Amino acid sequence: MDQMRAQGAAVDRIVRAWVDGWVVSRGAAPPVVEGWGYTIDVGQKGHVTRHVLGATNDHVEEASVRKVADAVTAAGVWLKVFAEPSAVRPWLGAGWWIDPEPGYLMSVPLTDTRSATPDSALPDGYRLRTWTRGGVTRALVTASDGSWAARGQIAPTGGTAVVDQLETSVDHRRRGLGRFVMRTLTRAASDQGAETGVLAGTPEGRALYESLGWRVEAPLLSGHFVGNRREEP
Repeated sequence: MDQMRAQGAAVDRIVRAWVDGWVVSRGAAPPVVEGWGYTIDVGQKGHVTRHVLGATNDHVEEASVRKVADAVTAAGVWLKVFAEPSAVRPWLGAGWWIDPEPGYLMSVPLTDTRSATPDSALPDGYRLRTWTRGGVTRALVTASDGSWAARGQIAPTGGTAVVDQLETSVDHRRRGLGRFVMRTLTRAASDQGAETGVLAGTPEGRALYESLGWRVEAPLLSGHFVGNRREEP
C-alpha cells in the first residue's frame, strides 16, 4: 500500500509538471491550486478556462470529479481527468461533450533521448528552423515550396519540459518528420537543464512517442461544457 501511494504521489508530480509547462507553452494564466487540482484561465473563445484534476488512475475520486463538473455552468470550460474515460464519463452531468478519443499522459527521461542513436538528416527538400521566445522553443519543418510540413514546441520549467502541439501535415507523413522534430525539441530542453519530458498525447501520436522511449503514466479524459443546448430542427 505504501508503495502504491508513493507511485501515485510521483505521478501527481508529473501532472503538476504538465500543468506548469502547458501554461508557459500556451501563454495561459498561472495555475490556481485547488483542493482537487488546478484551474487555468486560458482566455480564448471556446476555451475560457480549464480544470485539471491533480490525481491520476485509481487515485481519481468520483466525488472530486462530480464536484468540479457540477459547479460548471458556462460554455467553454474544459475538464481534464487523468483516468480511464469509460469510468469517468458517467460521473459527468448533462451538457458535457467528451472527446471520443482518449488521451495519454506520458513521460520520458531526457537522458534516454540524448543517448539514443541520432536520427538521420531531414529528407532532401525539407528545411528546419528553431527559435526560442518566452521560454518556449519551437521547431518548424517546411517543404521545398515553403509550405508547412511539421512543427512542435517544448516548454522547459526547471527539471521538466512539456512537449506541445507536435503535428505533421497529412501530405508529409511517414517520412520521419515527427520523429525528427521530437528529437530536436527534447535535446533543446535537455541542453537547458531539463531531465524529464512530459506530454499529453493522442492515440495517433502514442505509437510515435513510445517508439522514442516515452511511457504512458495515465489515460486522459478531455471534455468541455457546452450547456444544455437543443439541436436546431
